[in-house]
Amino acid sequence: MTTPTIPGFDAGPLRNMARWKRVEYAFWIIPVLGYFAFGEQLSLLSQIAITALFALSLDIVLGYAGIVSLGHAAFFGIGAYAAGLMATHGWNDPLLGLLGAGLIAAAAGFISSFLVLRGSDLTRLMVTLGVALMLFELANKLTSITGGVDGLQGIEMKPIFGMFSFDLYGKTAYIYSVAVLFVLFWIARRIVHSPFGLSLRGIRLNVLRMPALGAPVNARLVGAYTIGAAYAGIAGALLTQTTQFVSIDALSFSRSAELLLILVLGGTGSLYGALIGTVVFMTAHHLLSGINPQYWQFWLGMLLVLVVLFARDGVMGGLRAIGRRLPGAGK
Repeated sequence: MTTPTIPGFDAGPLRNMARWKRVEYAFWIIPVLGYFAFGEQLSLLSQIAITALFALSLDIVLGYAGIVSLGHAAFFGIGAYAAGLMATHGWNDPLLGLLGAGLIAAAAGFISSFLVLRGSDLTRLMVTLGVALMLFELANKLTSITGGVDGLQGIEMKPIFGMFSFDLYGKTAYIYSVAVLFVLFWIARRIVHSPFGLSLRGIRLNVLRMPALGAPVNARLVGAYTIGAAYAGIAGALLTQTTQFVSIDALSFSRSAELLLILVLGGTGSLYGALIGTVVFMTAHHLLSGINPQYWQFWLGMLLVLVVLFARDGVMGGLRAIGRRLPGAGK
């Protein structure tokens, strides 16, 4: 499939940027090491992988396209319920569930994008929040379909590829979640380093200039919003399949707000920033809540304030600054 091009654009430098670097290969060895080093925490590691995919979806929408959203959990919840309902009605193949959830969430994102993209950033914030709140109340009221506050239960998944069953120790769930995260990260990486991704950055930086360069702004934004919705839906489906349960919390405002904190912590406009922000946030959440169950939010808030004060572009921005100061960095 070819990507949309910008008239007169030389794709040579962009191809160089898209090449994988050694530090990236090293980064993706960490999940493999985590499987052996933290065998008793695989459930938590699976949650980190799923949340990282969710954060990746918002980074495409916010970090690259510049579309602010306070209701991105709507697509996460749509994917979660879609996968759960498919499973309860006999469509319980995991990969089929991911595909179905992604397509349904993408369709919801495409339809709602025309409403969301009207108006300024403040309007978009209110519209996305309003859509998410309406879906939350629908899930709460339609108890015969969603289970309401009790959640959707009775979900049973088939083995992956007919061979790998979901076990009580979470080994299959972890490998499955990391594999899906890596594949979708690879696709997202190809997207953001394509002319389409470059045009998204241009729109975010100067939306008035891009039409003069021949870039269809609305079409690009609709595409980015749809892709982000699909990624969020797949993340929600992953949560459903690995836990075999869907809670109404999947559509909650707190999930959207937490996702924004993760992006600010890791650094927006950087795919690895979304991943690193998730790891830092959820690890801090887990450790601080265990050390001080009553006041862990205070310490987590202090961590966020320190990151904002000393690393303007989040953890990823701080790592880049350190990298530039290393010997030979400018060579």
